[in-house]
Amino acid sequence: MADTHEMDFTGWLPIRAWMEQGQWWIDWCWFGDTPLTQPFYRDSVQLALRKPFNQAMRRITPISALVDWQQRSPAAAPQAFIHHASRCGSTLMAQLLARLPTHRVLSEPPPLDALLRAHFFDPAASRWQPTWVTALLSAFGQSQQPLVIKLDAWNIFEADFLRQLYPATPSVFLYRHPLEIIVSQLRQPGAHMVPGMIGPSLLAFSLEEAASLSPLEFSARSLGKILHQGLQLCQARGALPVDYRELPQALWGRLAPLFAVPDSAHEQLRQTAHWDAKTPSMAFTPDSQRKRDAASPEVQAAVERWALEPYLALERLRLGA
Repeated sequence: MADTHEMDFTGWLPIRAWMEQGQWWIDWCWFGDTPLTQPFYRDSVQLALRKPFNQAMRRITPISALVDWQQRSPAAAPQAFIHHASRCGSTLMAQLLARLPTHRVLSEPPPLDALLRAHFFDPAASRWQPTWVTALLSAFGQSQQPLVIKLDAWNIFEADFLRQLYPATPSVFLYRHPLEIIVSQLRQPGAHMVPGMIGPSLLAFSLEEAASLSPLEFSARSLGKILHQGLQLCQARGALPVDYRELPQALWGRLAPLFAVPDSAHEQLRQTAHWDAKTPSMAFTPDSQRKRDAASPEVQAAVERWALEPYLALERLRLGA
């Protein structure tokens, strides 16, 4: 293995971080100047891995390579962090920004989630996590464009940690009426809505408690915890609450200064907003009313019990601001 102190990672991005036999490793992929315009970072990775170069040439290094690369080629701090409650327009927000030539957007990059939660798997990691995470985001930020990071929904519990690392980087917390989110999650559950799927997290329930909950109660309680944590982030840490109903206009409105969106990009954002964020070839169709109409009395009761209060508090905070 080459000396990582001498390796040039220009054009390379980390695509995986994991621990094996007590050692943390980074898997790298060559992207060159390819823009990251897919709905999720993992989608961009899958496309990049099809390139003959990446099939023939792979780089797997100790995690120390991240720190070495940051020291030799430091990048600016991220422009903004996007936290969200899931199924609430965060992909739309990320996709609109990613289509701008002025921005680089990483949507739910798995290596970041792995390092943010490394201490659950490796007790020794807590001593090095600040160094690792800042080095990782420096590797992601190796471009002239402002870097925006959209995190996984469960990473709201790591938001305070990120705030400590980047006190000057603003955050938004994007949310939606919990009834609409739960209806979507019950139809097609995300990883965090399946007991045990995401592994250790402050969102997770014990195996015994999770086994005693119905899918509806598990989803409603999980969403309630995320919304409550998002409320805390907005109240105590100054994150900006953003409701799904404000999109997409907020990106060329009140959020434009936060994301450093130039005036010249507003028309491009308006044009891009006509298309579905997760299926860019299809036109976007509003679905809020359909989801509310589909909610059974049992779903409504679970939402009111576990998730409605923090949502209403977020709305009061947003409208009061």
